[in-house]
Amino acid sequence: MDLRHLKYFLAVAEERHFGRAAERLNIVQPALSMQIKALEAELGGPLLIRTSRRVELTEAGKLLQAEAARTLEQVEHTRLAVERSLRGETGRVRIGFAGNAVFSGRLMQDVRSFHNAFPDAELICQELAPQLQHEAIQNGTLDVGYMPDYYPDHNSSLVYETVGEWGRVVVMSSEHPLADYESLSVEMLANEPLIMYSINDADSQLDTQLRELLGDSLNIALRISSSLSVLAMAGAGLGIALVPAPLAQVTIPGVVYRVLNSKALAANLMMVSRKNEPSAAVHAYLHHTRQHGLFTG
Repeated sequence: MDLRHLKYFLAVAEERHFGRAAERLNIVQPALSMQIKALEAELGGPLLIRTSRRVELTEAGKLLQAEAARTLEQVEHTRLAVERSLRGETGRVRIGFAGNAVFSGRLMQDVRSFHNAFPDAELICQELAPQLQHEAIQNGTLDVGYMPDYYPDHNSSLVYETVGEWGRVVVMSSEHPLADYESLSVEMLANEPLIMYSINDADSQLDTQLRELLGDSLNIALRISSSLSVLAMAGAGLGIALVPAPLAQVTIPGVVYRVLNSKALAANLMMVSRKNEPSAAVHAYLHHTRQHGLFTG
């Protein structure tokens, strides 16, 4: 007994007539009769009572009608579920993000747009430091990451796409002498204790740029892992920090932001994913984001 037999039997049971059932199935009546007889032979007894005008069901036939309808309905449900999964309409997308992806609005824009288009797909968002995102995407525990472009030497197994670009601002205590200026040049940061993100290793892009611009007057006092910690330490007067401009939306008592007059130190927001991604849901997220996402800057 296979699904075809169940489909044929159900058509006869519902139509109560071989001719109408054969027409519905788009097969000839003798072939349908032969298939039903084969099914009865396989199951070991009659399923139908044939009269000159119509077909009646035996008790076994009534039972088979109910079970066949349930089975075919489940098969159709399974087919639709698999097709939706293959289109990326269901499944899971694990997203990592750094603070500037939130403050810029880019993360919320992408997640909201995808959720509206694919409401049955599961989205899991987690704040992670850029280096941890980078490692998690490589080892398969994260699918997509939003992070500053801290990696001038990109991993060949990953895809890096610029989805935002901003200048940097200088954050400091309101009591700092430089707070009297509306904007600052890089040269004004010479010898000032700088608070840097701990992700910036000695050969990172920002470190390298500052070293080229300030030389021996570059003074890195602290390295801290999170944006809020950077802002808190700057507000406490332990140094000044360079942060992406979207962070200036965060209002903290005693903390001020000043424009940095240097396009050379602009910050990029990257969307990072795997080059050989096996998940249809992740493919759908990336495709939707590329089609509908707006470059922010």
